[in-house]
Amino acid sequence: MSGEKIYEGVFAVHKPQGVSSADVVRHLQSHFNPSKLFEPWLEEERARRSRESHFQRKRRRTQQMDVKVGHGGTLDPMATGVLVAGVGKGTKSLNDFLGCTKAYETVILFGAETDTYDRLGKIVRRGPYEHITREMVEKALEQFRGKIMQRPPIFSALKVKGKPLYQYAREGKLPPIEIQDRPVEVTDIRIVEWYEPGAHDYKWPETEATGEEKEVADKLLAQDDSSPTAASTEPAENTKQEDSSTKRKSPLSADNSKEGEVDASATTDADCAPTAKKQKVSAEGDEVATQKEQSSKVTETVEKPATSQTNENPAPPQPAAVKITMTVTSGFYVRSFAHDLGKAIGSCGLMSSLIRTRQADFELGSDNVLEYQDLEAGEEVWGPKVKQFLEQWEKKRVAAQSAS
Repeated sequence: MSGEKIYEGVFAVHKPQGVSSADVVRHLQSHFNPSKLFEPWLEEERARRSRESHFQRKRRRTQQMDVKVGHGGTLDPMATGVLVAGVGKGTKSLNDFLGCTKAYETVILFGAETDTYDRLGKIVRRGPYEHITREMVEKALEQFRGKIMQRPPIFSALKVKGKPLYQYAREGKLPPIEIQDRPVEVTDIRIVEWYEPGAHDYKWPETEATGEEKEVADKLLAQDDSSPTAASTEPAENTKQEDSSTKRKSPLSADNSKEGEVDASATTDADCAPTAKKQKVSAEGDEVATQKEQSSKVTETVEKPATSQTNENPAPPQPAAVKITMTVTSGFYVRSFAHDLGKAIGSCGLMSSLIRTRQADFELGSDNVLEYQDLEAGEEVWGPKVKQFLEQWEKKRVAAQSAS
């Protein structure tokens, strides 16, 4: 043993678009493994493994020696922003971050929805959008504030009968039981920017669901539309709005299908809250639902609405879009929110972009988040920063233990 300090703990990375959370973990390992900063950690790990019994060594899936790295909450590949990472014994603390509040900034495009509820999927439904105004969206946001019930998207890591929902979707199968709504909380939600039709570059996907995909999609959409939380499919200005307390805020109840998920009702707008059930967070494990292979997805589809446009009143060249910022508890799906908001205003909606701006104390633009490009700049750039992050984490951990 060299006697050098072993660095472990938790820090955050600014995840770029187009890579999965597991990709980030593997990328961190590829830079940490040959580094001087984590050489003492690897040396200690080799010594520990040498003391293991033959049976323990045989149980290992691989003998490859990697710095232990994990992440504390999946972020979609299309999304950017804060991804909490743990190194060494710090991975044991990642479970705590699954129960933290998170802040997001998202752009929602109206007029169409996809199987994945975002711009990476296939279009399965279109809706009228000429009637949509900023004031209408502002009013609709009221029903999403506070404690609400939300149905997770079919492309999610939520398990039903021990199997992630995304696996059913990729196999073109319906889950054996109906997906249940579950409690989440929105502590803050507001419009940041409104985009009038023709004044933005956000677009619908070009691919639409066809053939056998339609059969499964019809059933999924029927379940979704029959949900107590489903909004009216008529334009909001032509229908009487129900009180939001009876429309969405149904009593919070346990959901036996929430295997591997965090009880959102147990969290607050404080930094973090302990999770009700411990989850496994590892380098191999967490990104399950977010790698959306386009070639194997199940899609929803319905017939286009039988609306007609006259030459006297043509449809706008594109629908309006809106940028929204929100602070939410664990278990909240921004994609589902985009889908539900579209229904709430008598149209359709899909998530066009997503940024996680904060998770617990880690916030974009602050000095405690590692920029992803720093890794490519070499250890002389990222090394001092990661070292500082882990030292700060250790000080906070010791201080918290002393106070308890």
